[in-house]
Amino acid sequence: MEDIYINSSEQNGLQLHLCNTDKFKTISIMLTIKAPLQEDLTTARALIPHILNGGSINYPNRKLIKQKLDGMFGATLSSDVLKKGENHIITFKMEIPADQFLNESNSLLKSSLDLLHEVVYSPMLKNGVFNSAIVEQEKRSLKQRLTSMYDDKMLYVNVRLMEEMFKGEPYQLPAFGREEDIVFLNASSIYQVYEELLQNARFDLFIVGAFYENEVKLMVQEVFSEQHNNKPIKMISSDRKEVNGVKVIQDKMDVKQGKLLLGYRTFSTIQDEDYEATMVANAIFGRFPSSKLFINLRQKGSIAYFSISRIESHKGLLIIMAGIDFDNYERAVEIIREQEYAMKEGDFTEAEVEQGKAMLISLLIEAHDTPLGIMDISIQAVDSGLSSKINDQIKRISMVSKSDVIRAANKWELDTIYFLNRTE
Repeated sequence: MEDIYINSSEQNGLQLHLCNTDKFKTISIMLTIKAPLQEDLTTARALIPHILNGGSINYPNRKLIKQKLDGMFGATLSSDVLKKGENHIITFKMEIPADQFLNESNSLLKSSLDLLHEVVYSPMLKNGVFNSAIVEQEKRSLKQRLTSMYDDKMLYVNVRLMEEMFKGEPYQLPAFGREEDIVFLNASSIYQVYEELLQNARFDLFIVGAFYENEVKLMVQEVFSEQHNNKPIKMISSDRKEVNGVKVIQDKMDVKQGKLLLGYRTFSTIQDEDYEATMVANAIFGRFPSSKLFINLRQKGSIAYFSISRIESHKGLLIIMAGIDFDNYERAVEIIREQEYAMKEGDFTEAEVEQGKAMLISLLIEAHDTPLGIMDISIQAVDSGLSSKINDQIKRISMVSKSDVIRAANKWELDTIYFLNRTE
């Protein structure tokens, strides 16, 4: 498997990560702005990328930004907000045709970096703060998005599990903000939060595609000329909170199918030595259609419409999700716990270990076939401090043994059971 290299450097305090590859006819750019989760700032931060996309000094509204992008051979610009572990992250993504495939004398990559910088660093202001018309519009849009969350039941139950499982911890906060905060925010207060991000947040810029690295470094140094706060990556604290009994939470709503979630603390994050073993354990347990949960809940038990488990690499969190008939709640929990104990007791075969590893490696190889997949792998490598080379990552997974899997699974502790039931 051909390795893809990530060349990381610092430009004016901004962390630059370049992946020079001719696998794609496009260049993908992603700027991430990372700061610790804070209850009083979450909703304002969630609004900021949308406000910035609403207009800048040279492109005062969304229409003009869109026209500029259309004039750049259909370049795209999108933004999002998410959380990883204890961090709140704002992202801006751009995709453009690679310069080498264009008959242009001017660099499209340079123009794209200029536009990205313009949107993020030169917002349209009024009286020294954000434009209140844009702010009020984005507040309404955020309120609509949060209200519509109730229509997406899987999103809703995931938010509710986090609220209950991590009550009193920063991780309980949803990345996209809270409806009750919106009314208290205005152009001035959100602008203060934005300025604080510019001064104190960690900025990482990822660029994947075909380019000359030295030229790009000079471009970034010229365009992103502000001095950024060079925050080192902190050790991700492995969650050591003791689980004192399992919390059982039940909400009722007019739904046609019960949603069952179990939240485990794994005490293993991307920076821990046994993280790959935790990944393999989850692959055997519930990650794939060949996993224990799918076979026992759906195929053998016929009591789940779907079942899957996933791990949060930066928090030490395992979530099991299943859609069930309301009357099957107790039996579903019983089967899930039986499979948990089977993992802890080593009641699985060497063949299952090898199959789990093979499927994880297959996903890793697939990720290297897309620019965003490479970016995700780059981000994981930056956060873990480990090599981003695919062959090194494959080796780490391949070395996991059955005893490693048993050891990782025995660290899991069930914290919270959440069930969305029907109204009587």
